[in-house]
Amino acid sequence: MSSNSPGATPKQKHTTNSSKGPKKQSSSISPEVPTHMPLFVIEHLEPKVYPWCILEYKHISSVVRKNNLLITKTANKKLATFAKTSKKSINELTFDTPCILDPEAKETLTPKIAATYHSFIFGGILGDYPPRKRTQEEVKLPYPRYNLGKEQMSTDTAVIVTHNIVNGTPLEKMHFQDGIEIDIKKGESIQLPYRYLLVNGKPMLPPGLVQLLKKQKGF
Repeated sequence: MSSNSPGATPKQKHTTNSSKGPKKQSSSISPEVPTHMPLFVIEHLEPKVYPWCILEYKHISSVVRKNNLLITKTANKKLATFAKTSKKSINELTFDTPCILDPEAKETLTPKIAATYHSFIFGGILGDYPPRKRTQEEVKLPYPRYNLGKEQMSTDTAVIVTHNIVNGTPLEKMHFQDGIEIDIKKGESIQLPYRYLLVNGKPMLPPGLVQLLKKQKGF
């Protein structure tokens, strides 16, 4: 989710033979690094698109890019500026070799497993704490399911962590912080009891989220 860097198709290295003859081309691509651009699909499960949802989705788009992000069950015009959207539910759509990211799944997603899928489906919720297993309840599709560890992540954290795994970084090579506290005014703070990816030793949050929480005094 550096971790914030968007994935890119590996470039081929060109080598030139100093003697006469055509230029030779060589390429070394790890089997665990995708040669395709995966699709990250978020089923929007909140009753409406809240300002913090927009910040999370925009954060995701900045990493995976607009063409690789589909948000379903919404036609919100603001979201359409940085993501593909669909009014339909994922239950009404078809995907190329899909899997679902679910904290309750038994098997953990690895780069080797991720290389076999083209579509990664998430339930777009910040979630309740303790978790109510909403991905399991709301996303009822017969696709393989994988976890990103057993701790609940925010939607943007989950997608960006998956993006990292797709690009060859295993979960155990990433660093996380469980729970953060944000001061919103003197003597008052907000606890976010979720797992966050650490980037340069700090929890990765959507740009503008702290300011929004201070302004709204919460979600």
